[in-house]
Amino acid sequence: MKTNQVGAPRMNEKDLVMVTVMGQIAHPIGRPNPYRIGYDGVPRILPGTGGIAINQRVGNRCVGLAGDHIEPGVSLHNNNREIVGDKNGPNLALLTYCCVGNIAQVVTGPCAGKQGVVTGKHGGIEHLLIDFPTDVLRRLRIGDRVQIFSFGLGLHLPDHPRIQAMNCSPRLIRRWGVRADKQCLHVPVTHLVPAKVMGSGIGQNNAIRGDYDIQLFDPKTTRRFNLDTLRFGDFVAIIHSDSRFGRAFRHNAITIAVVVHGDSTISGHGPGAMALLTGDRRCLIPIRDRNANLAQVLRIRQLPPLRQFTPLIKLS
Repeated sequence: MKTNQVGAPRMNEKDLVMVTVMGQIAHPIGRPNPYRIGYDGVPRILPGTGGIAINQRVGNRCVGLAGDHIEPGVSLHNNNREIVGDKNGPNLALLTYCCVGNIAQVVTGPCAGKQGVVTGKHGGIEHLLIDFPTDVLRRLRIGDRVQIFSFGLGLHLPDHPRIQAMNCSPRLIRRWGVRADKQCLHVPVTHLVPAKVMGSGIGQNNAIRGDYDIQLFDPKTTRRFNLDTLRFGDFVAIIHSDSRFGRAFRHNAITIAVVVHGDSTISGHGPGAMALLTGDRRCLIPIRDRNANLAQVLRIRQLPPLRQFTPLIKLS
């Protein structure tokens, strides 16, 4: 076992296996009917998932954008097939193996050699999300291939048997500011989120791939928990949520997650949260920190301050 900086939890880092996986920058996907019907009954035509979101990166707001399920940075998909396994096996492996904080490197196109970082996974559309500097985002092309040195699948915290880690690279755990105190972990987060507002994504039998959505349709709840200040990359604590074997409501459980995609007007949908740590609420303790965001923790870019924004459905 590797001992990390003072106060950080021990990890089985020396036992982990680094595996190279790869994907291509995905096209945005159009639908036969371009309209999305909001929970207010209003049809809207908006940018959606896929492609390269040049002006949206971790740290930016994810509420009030003129978009639906916007994915910051680059959306990656593996379209290749192998001679064995399911036809989407290579993409499922891409989503299973990669962890937040893994290094990604462009291997084709004009940006070959440029590096980015894994920031999340988006379920349903099955995309892996990568952040690159803005000057790189502008030069990347749809179809460029990106290789990731996946490292973190199988990670566990030997001194904290009631807490399960998933989708975390050791690099993320070391830099996050997580502090161990006997059997407890104290984890910086920007927001507390009640499990009652969690929507799309519930019902899966695992939380190692994809995310589930934070609904912003109830103004009173949104204001009370400051959910209109959410940003891409914020770490949030979902109270009474158990993600060990899928996503479920459970008293005395908690899930610490990272915000991976933007808001939506569709019923049951909203900003997506991907699980990182889950377990007994008595052992996994959220600590409020306005700077608990991937952009700050991984030193990706300067973090904009928290600001309130009106959800799109209230603007149109």
